[in-house]
Amino acid sequence: MRARHTVAITSAFAVVTLAIAGCARDGTPNATSASPGPNEREIRSAREAQNRAIVAGNADSVAAFWTEDVEIRRGLGQLVLGRAAYRQLFVGDSAKRDSSLVYQREPSHIESSPTWPLAFESGTWVAHVGRVDGPVVIRGQYGAQWVKRDGRWLIRGEVYVALTCEKNGCSFSAAP
Repeated sequence: MRARHTVAITSAFAVVTLAIAGCARDGTPNATSASPGPNEREIRSAREAQNRAIVAGNADSVAAFWTEDVEIRRGLGQLVLGRAAYRQLFVGDSAKRDSSLVYQREPSHIESSPTWPLAFESGTWVAHVGRVDGPVVIRGQYGAQWVKRDGRWLIRGEVYVALTCEKNGCSFSAAP
């Protein structure tokens, strides 16, 4: 009896596994397929352009990728509301720690809705000291909501989570 029960469970597991695998190959397009759609390519291109603006230190260009009402939860938990407040994090000011950090975001997954002008991006981020090839001090993962307005993809919300640090980055404080 026990052997038949084990065989039945094993068989059921195999059927479920094959069904899931079949669904994954049903031809439904997604962002992990070999050829992303136009929305995913536009969003990836926008993220790359924003990364270039961050490296160049151009706060206005960095901010041009956000909606006015953008909401950000920073890597160590601080909340930033609105484009103007978020832009200030990218304005050069020697008294501010962030002005010496160069952030880069690397998307690993982008998926757009076939119904609404919305998309989701996830990936990794890293903060370098001074320049894009400077020492890494903190890094983690992020998720972003994009919205298409007037034919252009903009970031409406981002959540960053710091997961590792190096050197003085480990002394940064997280929001309780």
